[in-house]
Amino acid sequence: MVECLTNKKVLTKGNYAIANAAVLAGCQCYFGYPITPQSEIGEFLSGKMQELKRAYVSAESELGAINMAMGAASTGVKAMTSSSSCAVALMQEGLSYATTDELPLVLVSVMRGGPGLGNIYPSQGDYFQATRGGGNGDYKLIVLAPSTVQECVDLTYKAFYLSQKYRNPAVLLADGLLGQMMEPVEFYDYPYPEIDNSSWALTGAKGRDGRIIRSYGPIADDRCVFLDKLFQKYKTIEENETEWEEINTEDADIVLVSFGSTSRNVKTAMKKLREKGIKAGFLRPITLFPFPKKRILELSKKVKRFITVEVNMGQMVEDVRLAVNGACPVELINKGVGIPPSADEIVSRIEVL
Repeated sequence: MVECLTNKKVLTKGNYAIANAAVLAGCQCYFGYPITPQSEIGEFLSGKMQELKRAYVSAESELGAINMAMGAASTGVKAMTSSSSCAVALMQEGLSYATTDELPLVLVSVMRGGPGLGNIYPSQGDYFQATRGGGNGDYKLIVLAPSTVQECVDLTYKAFYLSQKYRNPAVLLADGLLGQMMEPVEFYDYPYPEIDNSSWALTGAKGRDGRIIRSYGPIADDRCVFLDKLFQKYKTIEENETEWEEINTEDADIVLVSFGSTSRNVKTAMKKLREKGIKAGFLRPITLFPFPKKRILELSKKVKRFITVEVNMGQMVEDVRLAVNGACPVELINKGVGIPPSADEIVSRIEVL
């Protein structure tokens, strides 16, 4: 187990970096259930949270974990749960409730292979699960996708901040490769302002009127008004929080699009293509919701082709195609599960295209 450090650069694996960053972000309550490849998050927090006299519960199931996190978040404290793929599937009803209750909890999802139980191989097959959601009704989750262990720290901080700022669940979407790899990481103090939640948190009604947090809406017209308000919030998030990395798109003929750990090989492939005289650019969505669709649409007016690279059967490619809206072709290079395609393999497949 690593120590909880600030202002020091240490060599650590992605799961420990996420857990350490959650502590430094001020997480007061963690509820989890062990499942590979994210078990080290709970392992780290089982000791550190108790040492700091914060709440740690190894729940009886993923259903218990998400509902405990909802209960804690309703009191205004920073609450987190973590899991992987098939276990996150069990949390989908709870996430639907949390969005309509406007509860600022954080879910860390470290993807593994599927469908079903699958295996612990790395995968990006839960893109739809995170960005579409498997719960009922119309809702959105804020989704952040790190590509390095350092970003596991940076985006864990941001997940806590955005969830509090917008009173909406935020998902840190990593994968089994990123959770297990080790890189030098610098931990630093939580960089965001604390959000005042005194106007809604359930802290006891002594001296004020009582409050109720509920998802049930018995009158259809009132429910329509609420959904309009909820989706206006999502529009505000899109306007203010969309984030991406972009390289060499100024003169690009093709733009490679990828997210998470796979984007590391894609970035190298872009450089190799440039060396071969192929004008390749690179775009990496950091926020999967909000998705950088406006920027992709702008680029589609001047480039010849987009190529997405994913470790799944083709998921983010659908969002790229929606953003491009027919302005130019969009191709897919993929691998169903496991280690991402190498930079040389990506280059070879692009040369064929």
